[in-house]
Amino acid sequence: MARAKSKGELLTHLKARGTEDQVAQATIFRLQEAGLVNDQEFALAWAKSRHEHKKISKRIIATELRQRGVTQEEINHALESIDDDAEYQSAFELAMKKYATMSRLESEVQIRRIQSLLQRKGFGFPVIARVIRELGIGTEFND
Repeated sequence: MARAKSKGELLTHLKARGTEDQVAQATIFRLQEAGLVNDQEFALAWAKSRHEHKKISKRIIATELRQRGVTQEEINHALESIDDDAEYQSAFELAMKKYATMSRLESEVQIRRIQSLLQRKGFGFPVIARVIRELGIGTEFND
């Protein structure tokens, strides 16, 4: 089954297939009236899916939605469904999974690898620092 598409993605697709701009706009308008295209629902579903399954941050999700032609207002609405605790929990789960595979490595290497992973997923420094602190990595160096 094909995934849902945003209004911007459909417009880009129609233009790439040689459809005139007015015809593409009219087609999308009719799809919206029929309830087949709804960027707000698309943004909510995209944010939920990417956050729960890929464990990526709100920042990365917002970028992905912008690239798909979703308006900033709809992006903000979709990201409201992900609170800070849920974002932290995703980062922590991701870090725990990575940490479990690195038991024999030195703590500096563990920290560096977890930081890199979380940065690639778009998490900010405060979240990363809290995750590492709660994992207890490198605490022997902090005393």
